[in-house]
Amino acid sequence: MQATWHDRRGVAVWDVARPARPGRVPGVDMAGFRDRGASPAGHRVVPHPGVTLVVEFGAGPLLVEHSAGREHRGSLVAGPGFGAGAVRVRGERFEAVQVRLSPPAARAILGASPAESGGAVLALDDLWGREAERVRERLAGAPSWEERFALVEAVLARRGEAAEPVDPEVARAWERILAARGLVRVEDLAAEVGWSRRRLWSRFRSQIGLPPKRAARLVRFDRAAHRLAAGEEAARVAAEGGYSDQSHLHRDVAEFTGATPAAVAGEPFLAVDGIAWSGR
Repeated sequence: MQATWHDRRGVAVWDVARPARPGRVPGVDMAGFRDRGASPAGHRVVPHPGVTLVVEFGAGPLLVEHSAGREHRGSLVAGPGFGAGAVRVRGERFEAVQVRLSPPAARAILGASPAESGGAVLALDDLWGREAERVRERLAGAPSWEERFALVEAVLARRGEAAEPVDPEVARAWERILAARGLVRVEDLAAEVGWSRRRLWSRFRSQIGLPPKRAARLVRFDRAAHRLAAGEEAARVAAEGGYSDQSHLHRDVAEFTGATPAAVAGEPFLAVDGIAWSGR
């Protein structure tokens, strides 16, 4: 599937492609992006509960800018939350395959724990070495998005088969957090998997990339952000989303994005989800 995403002014911003068939690698979702060059200032990143892998190819660079003044160029990996805070992405007619990995799958596929990034943005070359460049070259030479998706999927499948998976207890705790939409207590998670709270905290953080309580907050925030983007009132989102009040929601949104709920509701990063990520 291919479509063009337009902003609220009707300007074409991105061409977006989706694989024609479901992927065969668990915990992996892919989309292809071609930047139209219509938004040179870029877009705010809205954190989501997954690990982001972006393999860039084509003529223009993909740029990630942090509020502290740091900048990343090119293919990247970002841990859960995508470096929460005031982060922006922009490009100059770049093309890229973006992969969203569930944190349990990411540890095996990337060859490193998401905890090693601390949620920050890392160069893919630092994790994969020369293989990252070989994948980029093959993507640039592929004649269609379907062939690009098949190429990336084959690489991810091979890497996942050769690595050690996360502990079953950690995977179970992660799935429980997702199922509960973040509304779950760490004590209850530990009891469900038969571990102490301290052991769950340690193993979960080392294998998923953030502590279980932070993971639950991120999942809860992700749900709230998409409800705001769908036009629901902040007061209702807060009341039904597990927040003590609207101010509590406001603080969480500010911490994760550096913006207000009203600003986040209009972000293209969320609006494109219905096209790019069919599992939404």
